[in-house]
Amino acid sequence: MSNMFAILCFFLVLFPFAAGIVCWAVGRGGCVAADRLAQLSSTLVFVGCLALSQCVGGSLSLPGVLGLGLSFQLDGLRLVLCCLAGFLWMMTTLFTPEYLAGKAKNNRYYLFLLFTLGSTLGVFLSADLYTTLVFFEIMSLSSWVLVAQSETPAAIKAADSYLAFAILGGLSTLMGLFLLYQQLGTLTISELAAAAAAVSDKRLLYVAGAFTAGGFAAKSCVFLVHTWLPGAYTEAPTPATALLSGIITKAGIFGLFALSGQLFLHDAGWGLAVLLFAVATMAVGALLALFSTELKRTLAYSSMSQIGFILVGAGMQGLLGEENGLAVWGSVLHVMNHSLIKLCLFLVAGVVVMNLHKLDLNDIRGFGRGKPVLMIAFLLGALGIGGVPGFSGYISKTLLHESIVEYIGVLETAGQSAGLFHAIEWIFLISGGLTVAYMTKLFVTLFVMKHPTRQAEFDALNGHYMSKLATVVVAVSALPMLVLGVLPHYTMDKVAALCQDFFGSEGPEHTIAYFSLTNLKGAAISIVIGALVYLVVVRCVVYAKGEYHNRLPRWLDLEEMLYRPLVLGVLPFVGALVARVAGSVMEWCIALCNGVLMWRATPTINPRSDDTFCAYEPHSRRMPSFSSSLSFGLMLFGFGLVSILVYLLFF
Repeated sequence: MSNMFAILCFFLVLFPFAAGIVCWAVGRGGCVAADRLAQLSSTLVFVGCLALSQCVGGSLSLPGVLGLGLSFQLDGLRLVLCCLAGFLWMMTTLFTPEYLAGKAKNNRYYLFLLFTLGSTLGVFLSADLYTTLVFFEIMSLSSWVLVAQSETPAAIKAADSYLAFAILGGLSTLMGLFLLYQQLGTLTISELAAAAAAVSDKRLLYVAGAFTAGGFAAKSCVFLVHTWLPGAYTEAPTPATALLSGIITKAGIFGLFALSGQLFLHDAGWGLAVLLFAVATMAVGALLALFSTELKRTLAYSSMSQIGFILVGAGMQGLLGEENGLAVWGSVLHVMNHSLIKLCLFLVAGVVVMNLHKLDLNDIRGFGRGKPVLMIAFLLGALGIGGVPGFSGYISKTLLHESIVEYIGVLETAGQSAGLFHAIEWIFLISGGLTVAYMTKLFVTLFVMKHPTRQAEFDALNGHYMSKLATVVVAVSALPMLVLGVLPHYTMDKVAALCQDFFGSEGPEHTIAYFSLTNLKGAAISIVIGALVYLVVVRCVVYAKGEYHNRLPRWLDLEEMLYRPLVLGVLPFVGALVARVAGSVMEWCIALCNGVLMWRATPTINPRSDDTFCAYEPHSRRMPSFSSSLSFGLMLFGFGLVSILVYLLFF
């Protein structure tokens, strides 16, 4: 089994890199062979991911590679994440040639698409946090190119933001790993819990954990480090957006799971901190999605909100301690559900974009009328993410909700106040209601409303708005929401049980009655809230006078109001001030030394300068703006950091 795992591990991590280079070379002349090669490569990788099911428990160590060595391991959680990655890459790559038809530099897209696949699988198979970080950074840099693929000013700006968070987050995680290794002497994920238990003073351990979580949280678009999300999701090609939302964010979630489920196993303090960030992410993302008036931007904020739901489970794991089976199952299953649902929804969005080249809801309303495959696929995705009973999202959200209710019962039984957690429960239900409201907004816009001037043009596309292959891809992507939701005990329970060992959990104490009146009540509350919000807020505030209006106040845009002014204004000013002070000090020192050493020297005569003479350069020197050079500067910073690490490791 070990030999088979080693072979599959090398294949899954290295083959996509080789295939990407071949696709790039083949596609330089615009040859369609690059499309077929990319589709074949991603399909082979998915088959390889399925073959990993025969290697659970396998491990691979490569000592000495990059100094500390690389190590890989396979358990249930890693298997599920790899299979999800392989499936999403296969489906999006099958869809991609039609979406990118007629566009430039498709060979570059395939190159970095497959690079991102190999590095993402490297993250999911990693056995220690050092290996995780190595592949995490490769994944970040390669996916950055996907965001900038169109090379429009908006895409470059979005890529700048994405890369800034990726590199600064990576530096944060690197610092955290330095501190963790100093305190624990190991970065192996399965050894973190035992090593942390032996630490008496946990304060520095919390600091190390917070730094380590920084990069993972940024990739997962947790609140306060989420601002790269709307721009990147909107500007990237839609198949790449499906991967960003569906699986690349899960690389960050994997890192956060390693911290919450291993390093801070059953730690109530860490769990509460994660829970508070999760609640903010969940609620803010849902609110932003509700008021958004663009298709992909709404789905982007929806992804942020659903990441918050997942992290609610991660936080509850620490608070519930050894009885955290509901929280473990809920968080793991919502990872799977969100990946599959967003694959479906973004593929539908891709069909809209490749036909209309528009994203504004006012421009695309009515496009889906008379297109049953598109409508059913989107409806299944919307019902799934809305937590409607009978669909996959309902199962995972029910488990997460019940974990909060369980902890409220624990506190009340112990005679402690549970007011905070009653509030968290209601925020959870209201966020679920907002999800129902904004998904209803999108469905009604696409499939119920009529465009005031172009509806006849949209109707004329019926029957030939996407190819047969794209139709199959969209239809297949929609099926899991129904199958998983109707047969949870035969499907989702088995997946959750497979993953629970990663968190040291034994699962729920009894079989979950998903469709009991108690559990249905929570879903009903969210659906009623969603209906009211849609009727009152969406129909009366967001949609007024026959069109959608952006009602979001400008101060909610943290990137434009805080981060960019800080990076582009305050930090350069501080740097210039420090440089000026340092230069002045040197000038004073030189003047002082000159006065001391030359005080007896004969005075010299300086010739009078000629004000009428000056030298001209053949070309003007125009300093590039900081915003246009941000990506390049950050890339150089990243390469410099790698050089320093190589020096530290080998010299």
